[in-house]
Amino acid sequence: MNELSGRVALVTGGTKGIGRAIAEALVQTGCHVAISARTAGDVGRAEAELAGLGGGQVLGVVCDVRNPSACADLVKTTVERLGRLDVLVNNAGMGVFKPIQEMSIEEFQSQIETNLGGVFYCSKAAIPHLSAGEDGWIINIGSLAGRNAFARGTAYNASKFGLRGLSEAMMLDLRYDGIRVSTIMPGSVNTAFAGTEPGSEGAWKLQGDDIARAVLDLLRYPGNALASKIEMRPSQPPRR
Repeated sequence: MNELSGRVALVTGGTKGIGRAIAEALVQTGCHVAISARTAGDVGRAEAELAGLGGGQVLGVVCDVRNPSACADLVKTTVERLGRLDVLVNNAGMGVFKPIQEMSIEEFQSQIETNLGGVFYCSKAAIPHLSAGEDGWIINIGSLAGRNAFARGTAYNASKFGLRGLSEAMMLDLRYDGIRVSTIMPGSVNTAFAGTEPGSEGAWKLQGDDIARAVLDLLRYPGNALASKIEMRPSQPPRR
């Protein structure tokens, strides 16, 4: 299905960074888009700004994806307000980078629950609605940290390695139910995710718009094709 206008998408973590770029791209194509984040102020601002882009309707919902009930309510609200659900983009994520001996149990658990648990909770709630359509999609935003471990990445690596396995198993479970599952695994992206504001010094990195373009490309694939995993890297990182 090449025409995206009128489809309904839900983007978790859709107020900033990669998620915001994906939400903007979807709205501009005419999709109706629900976004979520944990902070009401961020959700309200992003909802108003995205609505000003024209195209599809925009719905902002406060949701902590670590909470299974909140994820179920997020999907329910999206369907009630926007009429249905065609696409789920599991983008919400967090990272705390420090050696294992310095990482608290709470920091470990929060990353696992956000980056991995949240994907399961949102997908579980969305699947009945996605399977009711003709062309459902779950797109999980992973990371090259899901195949390349690094020092100070104990919890983050664990969550992203787990997400890769979860996504591949979901793809096999859902492929005959009219739902395609794909994972996008970016390398360095010029966002504030790592604690530094994006700027010109990060121009060599992937941009949020690059990831958004990959999402749109996936959604335009014909029904008989699935790019189940996309690895993305900066084309010319600094020489070492």
